[in-house]
Amino acid sequence: MPIKIPDSLPAAGVLQEENIFCMASSAAEIQDIRELRILILNLMPKKIETEIHLLRMLSNTPLQVQIDLMRINDKPSKNTPIEHMEDFYQDFATVKKRKYDGMIITGAPLGQVPFNEVLFWDQLTEILDWTETNVTSTMFLCWAVQAAMYHLYQIQKQVLPKKISGVYPHKLLKPFSPIVRGFDDQFNAPHSRYAEVPTADILATPGIDLIADSDIAGAYIFAHQTGKHLFITGHSEYEPLSLANEYFRDLESGAEPEIPENYFTNNDPSCAPNVTWKSHGSLLFTNWLNYFVYQLSPFNPEDIGKIRNLPNIKLV
Repeated sequence: MPIKIPDSLPAAGVLQEENIFCMASSAAEIQDIRELRILILNLMPKKIETEIHLLRMLSNTPLQVQIDLMRINDKPSKNTPIEHMEDFYQDFATVKKRKYDGMIITGAPLGQVPFNEVLFWDQLTEILDWTETNVTSTMFLCWAVQAAMYHLYQIQKQVLPKKISGVYPHKLLKPFSPIVRGFDDQFNAPHSRYAEVPTADILATPGIDLIADSDIAGAYIFAHQTGKHLFITGHSEYEPLSLANEYFRDLESGAEPEIPENYFTNNDPSCAPNVTWKSHGSLLFTNWLNYFVYQLSPFNPEDIGKIRNLPNIKLV
């Protein structure tokens, strides 16, 4: 949340130079507050597990947040009970009549599949187009980053020689960006994917700024300068055993996966993981809710897509 300070306090100029969001008392006195409405398009096979991961992150905020869950189509989920889908998930035909302050589109195990061979590609592109006028800020995770960059910015993904799996060190390229407020200069984040958006293409895309990257895992956080699109190529929402569960699942399937890097103690899968990413993951989601959603979304939901709040802060 912004800090409220007297209108003419000399420190205001210094704080603004450091890109720290402060609100004048006169503005705070007339500020209206309402709950935020967040839509989650869950493309992961184990939907309940993903819900738990994301809701833990979204709950770490003083803001009141209402969550709606959406499915891509009515095809039965192999890993989620039908009753759960029917009770808690909505289809796009219902959702598209509404406006949302924020939206999260999850990853999917489709990194090696060409986009035109993705069974729900037409539905997804319709949803991506809809977000442009009906959502204030959309966070894309992992495979959703690749899909959105391809559809919205015409940037093709690049399939990697081998899967990136592990916890990797990252560095800040734009330390004053609000989305990384409170981050250390170097921090860790998990990755689990078969493809990437090349860093050179990100840097060459007008309006997109690269905020944090890894020498090993590549681009990690990048965003449109308006805050409308936030791209997270890794999985800061992962729980301690998420990578372990993926590794053992692949072992059982006969896939011969490599041990996730920088993850198990002594690189031994029989040992417990070293959890070194949770604090930054929590900050990432909290900062998104505050700076890219709460501060940018108009008070009247019907104005989403028509008008946009302009805080006295650079977003990237």
